[in-house]
Amino acid sequence: MLLFLMLPLAGIAYVSWHVWVLLPVAGAWKTVVITVGVACFLMLFLDLSGTLEKLPLPLSRVLYEVGTSSIIILMYLVMAFLLLDLGRLVHLVPRTWLYCNWVTAVALAGLMFTVFLCGNIHYYNKVRVELNVTTTKPLAKDYTIVMASDLHLGYHNTRSDLAHWVDLINAEHPDLILVAGDIIDISVHPLLEEHMADEFHRLQAPVYACLGNHEYYSQEPRARAFYQSAGIHLLRDSCAVVDDLCIIGRDDRTNVHRSALRKLMQQADRTKYCIVLDHQPYHLEQAEQTGVDFQLSGHTHEGQVWPISWITHALYECSWGSHQRGNTSYYISSGMGIWGGKFRIGTQSEYVVLKLKGQQPTD
Repeated sequence: MLLFLMLPLAGIAYVSWHVWVLLPVAGAWKTVVITVGVACFLMLFLDLSGTLEKLPLPLSRVLYEVGTSSIIILMYLVMAFLLLDLGRLVHLVPRTWLYCNWVTAVALAGLMFTVFLCGNIHYYNKVRVELNVTTTKPLAKDYTIVMASDLHLGYHNTRSDLAHWVDLINAEHPDLILVAGDIIDISVHPLLEEHMADEFHRLQAPVYACLGNHEYYSQEPRARAFYQSAGIHLLRDSCAVVDDLCIIGRDDRTNVHRSALRKLMQQADRTKYCIVLDHQPYHLEQAEQTGVDFQLSGHTHEGQVWPISWITHALYECSWGSHQRGNTSYYISSGMGIWGGKFRIGTQSEYVVLKLKGQQPTD
């Protein structure tokens, strides 16, 4: 926790010093610019403290967007100034570029604006990922299953965003909809105030979901109550048979007392095509060892923005995309929504359309 606080504070100090020496304006104006930047970052702690629930929803949205966006912008400013400092060290960047220089200041501001504008536009482009899977298990028909994760509905992903996503899902005419956790962001309050449950009732297929870590951050009992009001079938260390499919939903690993997958699979109907919903993609070998046919996970966001995606690729066996272990298929989704600032840089927001078919008999 101390490291979590020290790194951003060190970044603020580093960027503030560079901004101070770069801007060719009076000290009072430099102080204003740096104070505004620091204040934007400090709004992040309002977001995490629960204060937003006590404020009018429009104001809470602004504070949330500014606070959570600032930490990503800070990271990119640190990277930019580090690159310039490295350039100075190897004598590729003249000292004059970094001291009282309007050209550098305007160029850097323009670069940041362009990167984050493009990242914001890219976030709103929801990518349709189609998977074609064949099984030897008996199926009465072919199935279309829409899969998603990490909606993060709340102060930044609003009811209008959800309405658009519902339209995208309904356009697939799915037989089933599966969500691998983190439907809620940090608070149920904005979902209740905007009556978001009504949008879920527009979905034209049954919805099954597991819990994610953010359901615990938003107070798990309140999250479960929202699932119920939205008509979402919550699978919390439990199974449900839907026609030729057996859906197994794991509780999030935030609950250290959750059931082992081995125990859950003893309850599952293994004659059906077995799909596991497990929010965090740790220990993928367990699904293979217990005979799971398909596992859907999320949580990683694939890092959300580059270069954090490099970190998630290093941390997880698979942090995004299709994966195979023996006879078990996996998909780790980068998420339909996002936590914090609405930027996708080097990653994508997506939903998955699984086309499941039975194996055709041979003559």
